[in-house]
Amino acid sequence: MPFNEFVLKVHGHCNLTCDYCYLYQSGDDSWRNRPRAMSDETVLRVAHRIAEHARKFTLDRVHVILHGGEPLLVGPARIGYIAATLTRVLPQATSLSLGVQTNGTLLDTRFLDVFGRWNIKVGVSLDGTAVDHDDHRRHRHGGGSMTRIADGLALLTEPATRHLFSGLLCTIDTAHDPVGTYRALASHRPPAVDFLLPHGNWTRPPLHRAAASRETPYADWLLRIFDHWYDASERPTGIRLFENIMGLLLGDDIASESVGLAPCRTLVIETDGSLEQTDSLKSAYPGAARLDLNVHDHPLHAALSHPAIIASQSGRAALAAECRSCPVVRFCGGGQLAHRYRAGRGFDNPSVYGPDLRKIIHHIRTRILDALQEP
Repeated sequence: MPFNEFVLKVHGHCNLTCDYCYLYQSGDDSWRNRPRAMSDETVLRVAHRIAEHARKFTLDRVHVILHGGEPLLVGPARIGYIAATLTRVLPQATSLSLGVQTNGTLLDTRFLDVFGRWNIKVGVSLDGTAVDHDDHRRHRHGGGSMTRIADGLALLTEPATRHLFSGLLCTIDTAHDPVGTYRALASHRPPAVDFLLPHGNWTRPPLHRAAASRETPYADWLLRIFDHWYDASERPTGIRLFENIMGLLLGDDIASESVGLAPCRTLVIETDGSLEQTDSLKSAYPGAARLDLNVHDHPLHAALSHPAIIASQSGRAALAAECRSCPVVRFCGGGQLAHRYRAGRGFDNPSVYGPDLRKIIHHIRTRILDALQEP
């Protein structure tokens, strides 16, 4: 399957030091040996490679996400240059959707003017209440980041710019109150919320989860939110994880890194033009995301022949035997690839979050079936 989503690492550094960050806290320090920001030459080469890929596979649409590090560190003019270059170089038959994922601390009217000009949708990382958020997402000098983010969100959610708001991304901490976290996020009226499981694996288990335990702390946390959200007379926001699972249960073919068996069609392009798999794999071991390909020397379709990409597009066949025989595999998809890693065995394992995923899926399935049986 050709790639149709491209994550551009436009800046390789960050202005925060989040304690759970898979890029800077997991031991993979490849970012140190790359340019801080993507050069003009690399931006142009990336644009031509995406255009080449779109023509080869007759793609009617591609999605490009500007990412980091913290992408806004490149400045508003640079964001505009990247958007203009992609728009100019892509074939007219291929529509371009642009997004940016930011920590929100630098968001101001200058960026919003550029985002509005190029219709760049904005996702912001936010971990719930101000106190809970500042537990993890802090500036290098040690101070919390919530005040700066709140200022940026206030600008983003004004009537003139709200159409640019794509949603909030929240990394789960089971020590925080789940419903309180949800309400804090919903207070910003995002169109969608993504709850992310912290990156961990069998060798480095996530916080509050023993790798071999049958306990389900993350499912228990999430299902408190699900019931609150599902039972509400009016839902102020969508929750992607729940909606994706509900869609899969009802027969949809959902493309998601976290759940489902749909082939991965996302390619990461680093600041130096290197092609990589999803960079969450850096939480497994240094170099886990590498493909040893780059935009300067290789077309993007060269990555489609790489064994790692073939596996990521192979669905059930690429999963561990235990997963292939599991009754919920069609819905959980074996879980996120990074969460399957075990030193000495690679990724041929179920997700370290397996018990949590099964409990979430069974609970949502039960709630849907109960609703369908109501008179």
